[in-house]
Amino acid sequence: MHPAIMALSSEAAVSDSFFGQLMHKIDVWTQLGPVSFLITLGTGLLMVLVGKILIIWLTRILKRSLARAKKINDLMARFILQLVNIIGWLFLIVVFLQHIGLDMGPVLAGLGITGVILGFAFQETIGNLLSGVMIVINAPFRIGDYIETGSFSGTVTDMDMICVILSTPDNKKITMSNKLVWSNPIVNYSNIERRRVELAVSVSYQADLALAKQVIKNILDSYPEVLCEPAPVIEVNKLNTSSIDFVVRPWTKPADYWKVYWRFNGEILQRLAEAGLSVPFNQLDVHIIDQPKMN
Repeated sequence: MHPAIMALSSEAAVSDSFFGQLMHKIDVWTQLGPVSFLITLGTGLLMVLVGKILIIWLTRILKRSLARAKKINDLMARFILQLVNIIGWLFLIVVFLQHIGLDMGPVLAGLGITGVILGFAFQETIGNLLSGVMIVINAPFRIGDYIETGSFSGTVTDMDMICVILSTPDNKKITMSNKLVWSNPIVNYSNIERRRVELAVSVSYQADLALAKQVIKNILDSYPEVLCEPAPVIEVNKLNTSSIDFVVRPWTKPADYWKVYWRFNGEILQRLAEAGLSVPFNQLDVHIIDQPKMN
């Protein structure tokens, strides 16, 4: 191809591009003078200001509507509001650029190919976004719930379109991607009316099992946090090599779980000792049998 033709085709491609249009528009503005430029820019900024007010007004109305909806939780509402806000601003930017004279048709048409390229480049981000949508739709937890996912656990303090933030009991902040949260089993300890406490008590083989069971029951009956229904389970669970193990399963509200767990383990040893029962430890009994001496 002739160099002149190549140069003309290259120039046409540049002029048709977004940046080519921008440079051409700047050149037109310089020829028209500052007054025309300021009028165009001023009306564009006014449109942005009005659009901003409309976005704020729309999000406020949507927020009140979502708050009244029974099937929409706080997490889903915040996610929807963020999505509407982002879409609104993208639309506003396109309108502003179109107003100042830039043809956004080729740009929007080119977003198809660009979207494929960006999809490969930002597949992790897109995966987090889609995982966030799945979390919002299925609602496995809410803000303030104590959850366990993967090898992490904590109270959900915030969530956006990319990540979930947990606060641990020792005041650590854990930021997890939505994709990592959704790809693991999610255990919600807060979204339940009651929770069963798992406790274990060991006594010696010489112990009175009925007395041990009564001591354990008396301890649980003294706790106001332990629910009457369902009734606590106190049964012999295992015959170990050095002990008889009881399984103790009282029910509490989720907020009282650790209170009962720690208090019981702190009291059981003393209460068993007061009843004359001992808590065994692993031991090995060696019996020596005298053998008659051989002459």
